[in-house]
Amino acid sequence: MSIKEIKQLAEKFTKEQLENCILQTVENGKNECEIDGEVMEVINILAKAQTVRELMDNGMTQMEAVRELARRIRKIQGAE
Repeated sequence: MSIKEIKQLAEKFTKEQLENCILQTVENGKNECEIDGEVMEVINILAKAQTVRELMDNGMTQMEAVRELARRIRKIQGAE
């Protein structure tokens, strides 16, 4: 997973477009966001980009949104 790739996707696509790309990947194995790879990896990247975009839409800067995503991931990983 590349933070750079997540940031680029979050800048380029809306939350809704990213959701559509996730659904397309699940249904068809391909998506209009043009992200290729194994299905679970693509979904993972798109979901992270969608989270960053949603946080940005709610007023966070891109860096704040990326930090919040990282915090959430660490929190989940620590709970396992």
